[in-house]
Amino acid sequence: MQHSAAYAPADAERWDPEPDKRSGRTAFQRDRARVQHSAALRRLAGKTQVVTPDTGHGGPTGAAVAEHAWDASPRTRLTHSLECAQVGRDLGTAFGCDSDIVEAACLAHDLGHPPFGHNGERVLDEIAAPCGGFEGNAQSLRLLTRLEPKRFSEPFHRSVGLNLTRATLDAATKYPWPRGGHPTDPASPKFGAYEDDLPVFDWLRQGAPGHRRCFEAQVMDWSDDVAYSVHDVEDGLHAGHLDPALLLAEPERAEIFRVVRARYAPPSTGDTDLAAALDRLLDQHWWPHGYDGSATAQARLKDATSQLIGRFCLAAEQATRERYGPGPLHRYAAELIVPPDTRLECAVLKAVADVYVMQRPDQELRRGRQRELLAELGDALIRRAPHGLDPQHRALYAAASDDASALRVIVDQIAALTDASARSLHARLTASSPGYVWG
Repeated sequence: MQHSAAYAPADAERWDPEPDKRSGRTAFQRDRARVQHSAALRRLAGKTQVVTPDTGHGGPTGAAVAEHAWDASPRTRLTHSLECAQVGRDLGTAFGCDSDIVEAACLAHDLGHPPFGHNGERVLDEIAAPCGGFEGNAQSLRLLTRLEPKRFSEPFHRSVGLNLTRATLDAATKYPWPRGGHPTDPASPKFGAYEDDLPVFDWLRQGAPGHRRCFEAQVMDWSDDVAYSVHDVEDGLHAGHLDPALLLAEPERAEIFRVVRARYAPPSTGDTDLAAALDRLLDQHWWPHGYDGSATAQARLKDATSQLIGRFCLAAEQATRERYGPGPLHRYAAELIVPPDTRLECAVLKAVADVYVMQRPDQELRRGRQRELLAELGDALIRRAPHGLDPQHRALYAAASDDASALRVIVDQIAALTDASARSLHARLTASSPGYVWG
C-alpha cells in the first residue's frame, strides 16, 4: 500500500483491507478520488448554501440592482465544498500535509448535510431523538463508512461505504467524540459519531491523543470557516441583500456585533475589539465599498474575495510557522494557530452574512415552511415505511434489528435527499392533504 513518506503505514490502513487496483497511486489519492466520484458529493449540488437560486432579487444596493430580478448564481453546498477543498489543499500543501488527505476531507466535510441545511438538522435531531439524535458531521462519517455504496465487505456483512484510510477519515472528523463526549461541554449538540458507528470511529482514532483533532482536520475546519465566511458575504452583495455602506452605520454595526457575540465569538468579546476587526477590513484598499452589478464591480468583488482568503490563510500559516518552525506538519505533530484578531475578522464576516442574508424576513418564513415540511415527511415515513424509501434504504429498513435501527434508516433516507427531492417526496406521501405551498 503506497502512501506519502511523511505518514506512517497505519495511516494508510483501511477498515476493510483491499489490494491496490493500480500501482503508482497513493492510498490517499484513491481516497480523494472516491469522495470526488461519490453520489453523496453530487447531491450537494441540490442543497442550498445561503442564497436560494429562485429568490435572488435586487435589494438595497441601489436602483441599478433593484430595477430587475437579479440572477445571483448563488453557491450550493457542492460549490462551497469545492471552494473549501481548493483553499484547504493549498493551505495544507504550505504546511507539508498530504494534499490529497486535506482535499478529500474538505470535499467530505458537508456530505452529511441534510436538505435545508442547519434548519433541516434541527428537525432531524428531533425526529431521531429515540435513536440518538442527528448531527451533520456524524452523518458525514456514517456516509463515508457505511451508507455510500462503494465496497461491500464480506467479513462485516454490509457496506463499508467508501472504505477510506484512517488518516483521511480522521481528517474529515471535525468533532472527534460521540454525543455527550465534548471535552469541555457535555451538553454540546456537536459530535462526530453515532453510537452504532463507534466501532469504526474507535478504529480511525487509534493512536489519537484524547479528543485532539489531527492537524489536517484543523486545516479543513479553518478552510471551511474561511470559504463560507468570505463567500457568503460575496453572495449577499451579488444578490443585492447587503449594502456595504450600512457597515459604517452605528445601529447596523451594533446588531452585527450582537450576532458575533451570540454565535461566532466568545460572549465576553468587547465591541471595541469587534469594531476594530470590522474596521481593519473596511480600511483595506480592496474592500468593496459599493456594488452595482457591473463587470467592474464584479471584478473588484472577486479581487476582494481573493484578498480575504489570502489574508486569513496567510495569517494562520505565519502564526503556525512561528510556533512550529519550517518542517512538515501533519497528523498530531502540531496545532493550527490562527491569531485571535484573524478569528474575529472571520467571525465579523459570518455575522454580516447572518444579519443581511440569513435573517431576512422572507428567509425566516421560508425556514418555517421547510421545518414543517420535514416534520411532516418524517411522520409520513415513520407511519408508512418501507413505502417511500428508495431501494437501498428499503433493504436496510427490512434488515433493521429493532425500532431504533429502523428509525435511523428513515433518518438516513431523509438526510440523503436534496431540497427538491424532499419537497417531491413530501408531496407524494402527503397527497391526501393538498393546499400546501412549500418554500
